Amino acid sequence: MSIKLFLFFGLFFCALFNAQFLYSQQSQFGIFDKQSDIGNVKNSGTASYDSINQRYALSGSGSNVWATHDEFHFLWKKMKGDFILRTRAFLVGKGVEDHRKLGWMIRTSLDTDSKQVSAVVHGDGLTSLQYRKTTGGTTEEKKFDIKAADIIQLERKGNTYTMSVARNGDLLVSQDLTDVDLGDDVYVGIFICAHNKDVTENALFDNTRIVVPAPTTLVPYKQYLGSDIEILDLETQISRIIYQSPVSIQAPNWMVDGKNLLFNSDGLLYKYDLKKNKPGVFNTGSAILNNNDHVISFDGKWLAISSSDQTGNSIGWVLPIKGGEPRQLTPIGPSYMHGWSPDGKFIVFCGARNNEYDVYRIPAKGGKEERLTNTPGLDDGPEYSPDGKFIYFNSVRSGLMQIWRMKADGTEQTQLTNDDYNNWFPHISPDGKWIVYITFLKSEVAPGDHPFYKHVYLRIMPVDGGPSKVIAYLYGGQGTINTPSWSPDGKHLAFVSNTSLLFPIFPTAK
Repeated sequence: MSIKLFLFFGLFFCALFNAQFLYSQQSQFGIFDKQSDIGNVKNSGTASYDSINQRYALSGSGSNVWATHDEFHFLWKKMKGDFILRTRAFLVGKGVEDHRKLGWMIRTSLDTDSKQVSAVVHGDGLTSLQYRKTTGGTTEEKKFDIKAADIIQLERKGNTYTMSVARNGDLLVSQDLTDVDLGDDVYVGIFICAHNKDVTENALFDNTRIVVPAPTTLVPYKQYLGSDIEILDLETQISRIIYQSPVSIQAPNWMVDGKNLLFNSDGLLYKYDLKKNKPGVFNTGSAILNNNDHVISFDGKWLAISSSDQTGNSIGWVLPIKGGEPRQLTPIGPSYMHGWSPDGKFIVFCGARNNEYDVYRIPAKGGKEERLTNTPGLDDGPEYSPDGKFIYFNSVRSGLMQIWRMKADGTEQTQLTNDDYNNWFPHISPDGKWIVYITFLKSEVAPGDHPFYKHVYLRIMPVDGGPSKVIAYLYGGQGTINTPSWSPDGKHLAFVSNTSLLFPIFPTAK
């Protein structure tokens, strides 16, 4: 393709990003439509939205959400079809009643005796899935063993409702409900109830998401959902959506200047200005079939990309961080670039040779590639530690996909995770102390696969192995965190989540 044609497509996609992906106004209530007091509430409730932290604050009264009718304050949106609701929620202060409560609710109507399904956490820690099967019927519940959950998720898939909960940092536990029919058209939202008609209680909701997942008819790698770029503050555990796209955005790299992200979409790379909230096409010359395996050198001067050649094989290339015509690095493919050595002399990548995927390294200036792993099955995602002593990678050799480490010469290959999940793409913090990786559920994903549009976790653990902690609960997978995503100061992570429903919930670039 000629440079003129590349520039044409670049300008076209850039215009598309600017015209369609940035919203001109914010909703008063973020992702929700309206607020309502449900039932005969004595003290009117309130709802507000902090657009900077993307936090919701609710106050509400009401005698209870139970028995044959409900009284509470509700911030809601009308929905149809399947969806996933997720938040991290807190009751504020000591409170008056042990059974003051908050959570997610799905209702057939705004009437006090409506059929409903709710994911509820009480002031005394009781965590339960509550439901009313018929209008005016008696409320029933399924209790959880976990107490005082603050991660609350409620999912509808067909006529099955699944409540999943955890204390922040832990893995989710779930219960299903299959015998309640609320109809397709429902009210969905967060709520608070004081459990006392004379009292007003308060609650805060962070990381609140309404996700419309992939339909069962979606054809993988041919049809795509929309994408959210999120920035997670590791100290506060608040994750903010900074950008939304109706097309597939993947693999945000944090550039060394700390002011820009680099991501791929539809074969092109984009440089995203964090201050302006605006992307622009990144010039990769004749390489216009780029995938989500791209990595920036430690000194910030060079970029390794993976881009398909005329035969459709992914080949490794190198170009200056300012952009330009790339230089071919790997002689054959498939080759997927993942990590630079800190001294800039080597690049490690996942290569398929003779139908076997292994970790290879190759001189950054070009030369002979060297195979570092040789066990049957997939070895992928190699990345150097900041001191250059180790290469971290993921391998399926033990049955499930797990995180491994080896010395920079390929010796002493050691397994670091050993759990009942599939763990991919280890990324080492700038200070060399922590590993962030993505976890897939084995019930959803085969060990050697990392597809789009699944329930996944982002987890963190010490660099030498040890207990892991969940730092993000999301719907994503392929393209979420394929590349190094730590901010240069180690305080934030960039990642991509997915949904087919987009909201104007972030400030617009000026």
